[in-house]
Amino acid sequence: MTTRTWHAPAPNEGAGAWLDTLVLNFARLARGAPPGLRGLVRALPVQPPSFVLARALDRWLLPRLDPATRQALRGPGVEVELQDLGIRARLRLGARGFEPCDQPPAVTIRGAAEALWRLVRGWDDADRLFFERALVMEGDTEFGLLLKNTLDAIGPLGDAGARP
Repeated sequence: MTTRTWHAPAPNEGAGAWLDTLVLNFARLARGAPPGLRGLVRALPVQPPSFVLARALDRWLLPRLDPATRQALRGPGVEVELQDLGIRARLRLGARGFEPCDQPPAVTIRGAAEALWRLVRGWDDADRLFFERALVMEGDTEFGLLLKNTLDAIGPLGDAGARP
């Protein structure tokens, strides 16, 4: 039997450290999940995780987008797949913010939850993660490059706490 260790942040670390710890520990647990469980999760509807991701992006990303960037990103759908968890979210930027999308995506981004979290928090550079194949982007190259450059220009989302 394998035991898993929960690594709690020190009491003097900020709220961001708790979220970092939660996400990274969950990702570590998911790596050990049986493939059948990931297959089952992958078969679930895309709508609930899409809604949750849309609300998170409305809070952390949307206020940081200038009107020209918002206009450039509007329309095409994007799918984000956390391969180790079997979770997929499909969304697009609409007139009032991010929203779940039922259409086929223009761009699909795949990777392990930990790699995506490290990108969002600014701990690893997108180019490095793509070069190492920790993240894979497929689809409309021009739109994908616009997404990547926008995220690079904005910098880390949330408070940029110390690495766990």
